[in-house]
Amino acid sequence: MKPMTCIIVDDEPLAVRLLESYVEKTPDLELMSSFTDSINAINAIKAQKPDLLFLDIQMPNIDGMELAHSLPEETRVVFTTAFKEYAFESYEVNALDFLLKPVRYNKFLAAVEKAKKFYDQLQASQTKAPSTIFIKVDGEWQNIAIDQILYVNGMKNYVMFYLEGNPKAMISHLTMKAVEDMLPSDKFLRIHRSYIVAVDKIRKVDRNDCVYIGKEIIHVPEGYQATFQMFMEKHSLT
Repeated sequence: MKPMTCIIVDDEPLAVRLLESYVEKTPDLELMSSFTDSINAINAIKAQKPDLLFLDIQMPNIDGMELAHSLPEETRVVFTTAFKEYAFESYEVNALDFLLKPVRYNKFLAAVEKAKKFYDQLQASQTKAPSTIFIKVDGEWQNIAIDQILYVNGMKNYVMFYLEGNPKAMISHLTMKAVEDMLPSDKFLRIHRSYIVAVDKIRKVDRNDCVYIGKEIIHVPEGYQATFQMFMEKHSLT
């Protein structure tokens, strides 16, 4: 595996130099650039698309949370801050880790190892059809079997995964579009703005275009009926 690339953004020069020294002695980690100004960092991050961004939160002009919302899809964040009260908010931008200042090398190394595992799993999922997916629930990555998913219900910026044999939904900070892209299209179908269903778990479809799955009855609205009818025609005997 090629070295992971990283960029450091922190308005404190001493903090930047400390992280640079950590990167230098960490195998399989390559520093692309460092910045003490978040505005100057934005264009470089978008152009260079690092694997990892070591990012301070409290900075002038644009703070770390704001910057994290505009990152390339390929880049994952490790926040570095002196304020632990930001920990919960960091999970809303899918941060891989949250390091409190002064950052110790063992904590830094643990974050890098976590990132390696994340990218190893991502690479594996891209080379073969995945049997499981990782979703972040209450700040922890949960590995769930795709075949256990009954349906997914979206509410604003959160989605609820309903699994077979589990009456309680698993809630994650995601968009429905992200979930739709993540799940295999041959096994899942979006039948509603707020619902994606496992097609092999549908019990029946009534004459009013209502889908019965698990304990849920979902009406397929007009905007999704054409796609749904094509699916039904392809998978039914008439």
